[in-house]
Amino acid sequence: MKLILTEQHLAITIKRLAHQILENHIDLHNTVLIGIQPRGVYLSDQLVSEIRKQVQKSNIQYGKLDITFYRDDVHDELRVPNQTNILFSIEGKNVVLIDDVLYTGRTIRSALDALMDLGRPEKVELCVLIDRRFSRQFPIQPDYVGKSIDSIVSQKVKVFWKEKDGKEEVVILE
Repeated sequence: MKLILTEQHLAITIKRLAHQILENHIDLHNTVLIGIQPRGVYLSDQLVSEIRKQVQKSNIQYGKLDITFYRDDVHDELRVPNQTNILFSIEGKNVVLIDDVLYTGRTIRSALDALMDLGRPEKVELCVLIDRRFSRQFPIQPDYVGKSIDSIVSQKVKVFWKEKDGKEEVVILE
């Protein structure tokens, strides 16, 4: 196991990502933030919390997107869906999709399909905590990156979240 981000580094990285999103979407008037279920929501909850410290809470439109039935890479497994909770229109909005780890790009492709069923956004950006470069199966690149890492296929990147795992850190498992 190799430690990539400690709890302190993780907190600093999340704060930086929140500031970068605000730099490009100053008042959030036409911007919505959407966390991808299940693990992207832990990151998006913290990002939204950081952003709320900087802007009026009423300006933030935040939702959670379940992509379970849009996946094309899960076969013969029992799929237990999460909940999509988007109580606003994404039509004509700037959407910032948020996920913890970008690996093959299949999750993001599925999220884009799910988004299109909800409306036609003006623009979609991607914010990820960890970008596993050189592993992509689709031409998908993040707009906001916490940390880029090089890893091999046999390695697994694991993000631990306090709410789920009792600790916060990012590791590579061999």
